[in-house]
Amino acid sequence: MLVLTRKTNESIQIGDDIEMKIIAVDGEQVKIGIEAPKHIDIHRKEIYLDIQKENNAAVGAGSLDILEKLSQQMKKN
Repeated sequence: MLVLTRKTNESIQIGDDIEMKIIAVDGEQVKIGIEAPKHIDIHRKEIYLDIQKENNAAVGAGSLDILEKLSQQMKKN
């Protein structure tokens, strides 16, 4: 992991399109502004992990249903 030290109103540039700016520091909280192209999803880590968990659950449940339907169709033929 790259670790950088920044002060308020200083930025970090990621590639050509993403800029992260330290907006404010208040105790243990850091307010960060992010400018990125709209096609890049940006989430807090805990939200990202919840989305991944729900997507995996949905794919798992959906796959089982599809396999059961295919199995039933193959038995009919």
